[in-house]
Amino acid sequence: MSDNLSEVMAPHLLGERLQQARKARGLTQQEVADKLGIVRTTLVAIEKGERKVQPTELVEMSKLYGRAPGDFVGRKANVTPFVPQFRLPPGEQGVTETELLASATELESLAEDYVVLEQINGRPLRPSFPPVYSLDVPGMNPDHLGEDVAAAERTRLGIGDGPIPDLRALLEESMGIRVFYVELPPRVGGLFACNDQLGACIAINRKHPPQRGNWSLAHEYAHFLTTRYHADVDLVHGSWGKSAAERFADAFAKNFLMPRTGVTRRLSESIQAHGKGVTIADVMALAALFRVSAEAMFRRLEELKRLPFGKWEELKKRGFRPEQARQSLGLASLAPSQPMLPLRYRLLAKNAYEDRGEITEGQLAKMLRMDRVSARLELERLSLLADSAGDEGYEPVDLPDLSEPVAS
Repeated sequence: MSDNLSEVMAPHLLGERLQQARKARGLTQQEVADKLGIVRTTLVAIEKGERKVQPTELVEMSKLYGRAPGDFVGRKANVTPFVPQFRLPPGEQGVTETELLASATELESLAEDYVVLEQINGRPLRPSFPPVYSLDVPGMNPDHLGEDVAAAERTRLGIGDGPIPDLRALLEESMGIRVFYVELPPRVGGLFACNDQLGACIAINRKHPPQRGNWSLAHEYAHFLTTRYHADVDLVHGSWGKSAAERFADAFAKNFLMPRTGVTRRLSESIQAHGKGVTIADVMALAALFRVSAEAMFRRLEELKRLPFGKWEELKKRGFRPEQARQSLGLASLAPSQPMLPLRYRLLAKNAYEDRGEITEGQLAKMLRMDRVSARLELERLSLLADSAGDEGYEPVDLPDLSEPVAS
């Protein structure tokens, strides 16, 4: 190992990587300083890049963090830390850069813990990523390209034009994308980042309604398919929507979640069944079936010319409340919130603690982002998982009223 680490890695980048690895291990600066035999202020200076780390110190820190020294100083392509990539564009309002970077740090920490659990269990993730789609296709604008790529992905995944019962499971199991549901600033729908060490990682705002979360997940998936190694922030009604990449992502999400042929065919079947024009009940049933918001489905049908343009805005002015309509129709709501951590992550943590004895109860709780009591309860739930059965998919229901025609 070089005695001059600054020649291998810029001190501020090395410091950031060391800080993120320390946090992922749940260690305080004081705890690490005590192990290294240095004062805490020295460690602070190292993590800020103000003081060069000595080779012996790097070796000791690598041991403490469960990593190899090369993970910190290697020059492998696309291992740029997530956090420095997240920067707000000038003039963006409603979320501070401090909030954004804190969220990005949490996403990176969760991804690092995931990798550690895979290493402990000897179960590395073997992602199956599709080729990157180009955004620069002659004669194609971002909106049309989004529709084409959405159709291509549905074909590749073998899901036809029907509803997607569980998008998170599809992305995790079919491709190996790491998806977390965390608390993000209110105007942030999701975050995406990818590098060769941690893979493709998405954080979705768990405070948002599940339909909005589904949209954000599809939106970030679009960035994974195109600008794979460029971090993205999905800002709700943000000005970033003006860029070609964001226009593509929105078009992809719309067509991936609500494919033209699937939506129109099911709508036609409903109309034929009751013999009326398009009703509010038809639209609400479609929104529930395709797991999107009422607004998204109304606007989609307006775009497909199955509803008059402006119908959604007209209903809003009349005081239309989608949740009341959903309850009146007996339509099942989506789960109020997804688990923060993927099921595979939680099972790896359980195995690392109970079967392999590689982590302590305290480390288990930190990795599960719970206190110890909650972590014990989670272990019980995971143990019972094999005996539980259930289907959280959409169940058809008989629609009562709300038969007001909204289009002939």
